[in-house]
Amino acid sequence: MEQHAQDFLLRDGFLLLGTALVFVLLFRRLGLGATLGYLLAGAILGPYELDLIGDPESKIGIAELGITLLLFVVGLELAPRRLWRMRHEIFGLGLLQVALCGLAVSAVIHVFAGFTIEASLALGLPLGLSSTAQVLPMLQSAGRLHTPFGERAFAVLLFQDLSIIPLITIIAAMNRNPNLPEGPPGWQLALLTVAAIVGLIAAGRFVIRPLFRLIGNLGEREMFVFAALFTVIASAALMQWLGLSTALGAFIAGVMLADSPYRHELEADVEPFRSILLGLFFMSVGMMLDLSAIAERPLFVAAMATALIAVKATIIFALGLAFRMNWRSALALGLLLSQGGEFGFVLFAQAQNAWLIEPQAASLFSAIVTLSMITTPFLMMATRPFRETPAGRKEREAPQEDGASALVVGYGRFGQTVAQILIAAEIQVTLIDNDIEMIDRAGSFGAKVYFGDGTRLDLLRQAGAANAQMILFCIDGDQLTDTFLHAVHAAFPEAQIHARVFDRRTLLRLKDTPVKFMAREVIESAVVLARSALDGLGVSLEDIDKAEGDYRRNDKERLSLQREAGDLRVAHDRIFTQPTRDRS
Repeated sequence: MEQHAQDFLLRDGFLLLGTALVFVLLFRRLGLGATLGYLLAGAILGPYELDLIGDPESKIGIAELGITLLLFVVGLELAPRRLWRMRHEIFGLGLLQVALCGLAVSAVIHVFAGFTIEASLALGLPLGLSSTAQVLPMLQSAGRLHTPFGERAFAVLLFQDLSIIPLITIIAAMNRNPNLPEGPPGWQLALLTVAAIVGLIAAGRFVIRPLFRLIGNLGEREMFVFAALFTVIASAALMQWLGLSTALGAFIAGVMLADSPYRHELEADVEPFRSILLGLFFMSVGMMLDLSAIAERPLFVAAMATALIAVKATIIFALGLAFRMNWRSALALGLLLSQGGEFGFVLFAQAQNAWLIEPQAASLFSAIVTLSMITTPFLMMATRPFRETPAGRKEREAPQEDGASALVVGYGRFGQTVAQILIAAEIQVTLIDNDIEMIDRAGSFGAKVYFGDGTRLDLLRQAGAANAQMILFCIDGDQLTDTFLHAVHAAFPEAQIHARVFDRRTLLRLKDTPVKFMAREVIESAVVLARSALDGLGVSLEDIDKAEGDYRRNDKERLSLQREAGDLRVAHDRIFTQPTRDRS
C-alpha cells in the first residue's frame, strides 16, 4: 500500500512538473506569462480532461502554502513604518473596493441570474475579491510592486485578505443548514484576529529575531532555510488554528522581519519554495476547472465572467480617479484587479455547506472565477499601447544615439550627482530614466532625460551603447542581475560598466560580473556623516583620517574574504563593535 502511494506520488510529480515546464516555457515565449501556462497545464491534466491526476482539492490545500509564502516575501519588503504610511490606501481604497465591488456583483447576480438575495450575496461578495496569487507575481515581474501604483494595488489586496473574516461571518449568519455547527460570532473573530496579530508581533520581536541572530552567529547556512520555513508555517498554522487567514499570519511575520539585517537572505531562502508552490496552486486551480459545466451553459459562464470583469474594472477605475490617480493608472488598476480570486473557492464551499447555493452553482461560479483569472494577462497586454502611453509623449523622447561617451541609466538623486560630475569634467552624457514625473521635473531644470527602460539591451543599443566608453547603472533597489550584466558586456564589450548596488549582499552576488566598479548606495555618505560626528566630538583631523582609513582597510579585507568564500558571515568577527585600546 505504501509502495503504491509512493508510485502515485512520483507519477503525479513527474506529470505536474513536466507539463508545467512545457506550458510555462511556451507561454513565456509567447509573452502571455507563467500563470496562464500553469492554469492550462492543470486543466489538461485534471479530472475534467485527460484525468491523469485526480483529487485537485487535496493538492490545492498544499499548494495554498505558495500564497502564504508569497505574502511572507511581500511582508519582508514592507517595514512597519512603510505599512503605516499606506494605511489610507489599505483602509480607504481597500474598504471601498471590497464593499462596492461585492455589492455590485451581488446585485448583477440577483437581477440577471435570478438567485435569491442570500445566494447572490454568498456568490457576489467573494467575487468582489481579486487574486493575490496572480496579481502580486505580475507586479513583481513587471518591477512595479514598490512603485506608487504597485503599493495601491497591494493595499487593496491586503484589505481583501483582512475582509475574509467578515465575509465568513456574513455567510455563517445566513446559514440554512441546521446540521452545520455554529461558529464563533463575528465580534469574537475580530478580537481573535487582533489578538493573533499582536501575538505574532510580540513573537517576531522576542522570539524570531533572537533566533535568527543566534543562527547568524553560528554561521549555519542551511538553518536559515529551516528557520525561515518554520516562521512562515508556524504563523500560518496559528492563524489556521484560530480559523483566520493563514496568508495574513505569514504577512505579519514578514513585516516583523522587514527591517532586520537578515531580510534579503530570508527572501532568497524562501523564494524557490514560493515559486514552486505558487505554480502548483495555479495548476490545482486549473484542474478544478469543470469544462463540462462550461459546456452545459457556455453563454451564462461567458456572460457572467464578462460582467464580473466589467463591473469590477469600472468601479476600481472610478475609485482610482477618486484617490487622485491619473486615468491611465486607474484603468490599469481596474483591469489588474478585475478577476475573481482564489478565496472565492473557499467561500463558495462554505456557502454550499450552509445550504445557500447548490453544488452546481458552486461549480459554475468556480469556473467563472477561473475564466476571469485567465483573461487578466490578455487584458493587460491588449490595453498596454494606450494604457501605458505617457501624456505628452513628444516631450518624452525615446533614447537616440547622440555621440555621448557615457550612458547614465537612472536619473534619481544618485544618478543626478554622477551625471553632473561627469558633465563638469566636460564628458558628454546621455541620460535615461522611465519615471515620467522625474523626467518632467528634470526638464524644468534644463536637463534632457530620455524616456525608456535602461535594463533593455535594445534600448541601450538605440541610445548608442555600442559606441559609448562606459555605461553607468544608477538605478535604485536591487534590480541588477549577473545574467543581465553579462549580457550587457557581451553586447557592448568596449564599454566599461559601472553600477550602483543596493548593499553588501548585492556586491557579493555580483562579484563575478564584468563590472569595472560597483558602489554601494550609502557608504560614502555614511563616511562623510561619521567624519562630521567625530569632528563635532573634538577628534583631531589626523585621528579622523586614521579612523576612516582603518574602516576602509578593514572593510576591503572583509569583502575580499567574503568574496573568496561566497558567504556574508565570513569574517563577521572583524566588524568594529566595541572600542579597543590596542587597535593600531
